[in-house]
Amino acid sequence: MLRLLYTAAMYLATPVIVWRLAVRGLRYRGYFRRWRERFGLFPDPGLSDCIWVHAVSVGEVNAALPLIQALQRRYAPRPLVVTTVTPTGSERVRKLFGDTVFHVYLPYDLPRSVKRFLDRLRPTLAVVMETEIWPNLFHQCGRRGIPLAVVNARLSERSLRGYRPIRALVRQALGNVALVAAQSHADARRYRALGALPERVHVSGNLKYDMPLPKGARARGKELRADWGATRPVWFAASTHEGEELAAFEAHLRVLARMPDALLLIAARHPERFRLVEHAATNLGFSVATHSAGNVNAETQCLVIDAMGVMMPYFAACDLAFVAGSLVPIGGHNVLEPAALSKPVLVGPYTFNFEEITRSMIAAGGARRVASAADLGQQVLELLRNPAELARMGAAARSVCARERGAARRTMALLGRIFARARYASESDLLTAKAR
Repeated sequence: MLRLLYTAAMYLATPVIVWRLAVRGLRYRGYFRRWRERFGLFPDPGLSDCIWVHAVSVGEVNAALPLIQALQRRYAPRPLVVTTVTPTGSERVRKLFGDTVFHVYLPYDLPRSVKRFLDRLRPTLAVVMETEIWPNLFHQCGRRGIPLAVVNARLSERSLRGYRPIRALVRQALGNVALVAAQSHADARRYRALGALPERVHVSGNLKYDMPLPKGARARGKELRADWGATRPVWFAASTHEGEELAAFEAHLRVLARMPDALLLIAARHPERFRLVEHAATNLGFSVATHSAGNVNAETQCLVIDAMGVMMPYFAACDLAFVAGSLVPIGGHNVLEPAALSKPVLVGPYTFNFEEITRSMIAAGGARRVASAADLGQQVLELLRNPAELARMGAAARSVCARERGAARRTMALLGRIFARARYASESDLLTAKAR
């Protein structure tokens, strides 16, 4: 009954969902393309015994990289399917994996759409990244005997409270999950509280610690820095949301007052906002360049990164990174990308999406928390004027990354167990049927 009511609500909400898709498509055309896939309508790829990994968007795709590579090595020649929800996630899948995986959008959680999706893919193992709980999808996986794992699983206290009104429905969905591989003991505890079966919840660590550095990122960073001027102070406001760009620009004005040759790199989280950020910087009087135009010179005060998937060389080129989504209640973004390149990190007060990582980084001395937008400029200026502290923080940040590696190996071991159990159960059922 709970799932029936949920399904009815989903059908009633579908016109609103489609309208929202169309509105977003006006800003970013990727939302218009391949919309039929969101209802499970795509040509049968003719796959057999595939392994399916779902990663919502860019961050989850990046985090899934070491796990997908490990799955490809261990279970070759089984085909591998990767689904996303956002066009930017789709672009990232194509850039990282090319034709080595089959990519399609995850359908909306409507029964017929989910059935079409699973009928076409026929996966033998389903792996869902982080916190994606879809009752109809999970029910169909359970009904079809597809072993389903939620890996790199995280659940904040805020999210746990948010699930409270539908806790019974979520508990029912989690009953179809064979494995929850949690990032931390706190995440594991919350998943158990949400309704996951305790014996199926394990702690494997955070896959983001195992993310490999893109080939050539450090070398490209050195080239960029040489082009800009090796002694220029450079800081990066990464993955900004609405309301954070102004804070970054105000902080940079404060920096320029004391360090006139300083350069701000800024990258909005969503591509539909790239031009808005560029125009805002220009209107505030900055000398602006863009990644796409490649027009940086000695007079440039602000470089707008107007492309997806190119931030790592810029992290390598900067002195200091402010990881955004944390001055506004988004919950923060991945601090490990700059940390892996030995860059000090600043974050705002809202880091509940990456709380454990952020806490570890701050405790080790590789990151600092700024209290407000006004505090950002003070902290940036203080650190840019102290090269010794920048070096110390960068080394501390890098040491945290090195210390916490190994989640991909642990997750693969857990996936291997549920996959083996599922295959054994399937073979046993087949033998029983033949005996009858």
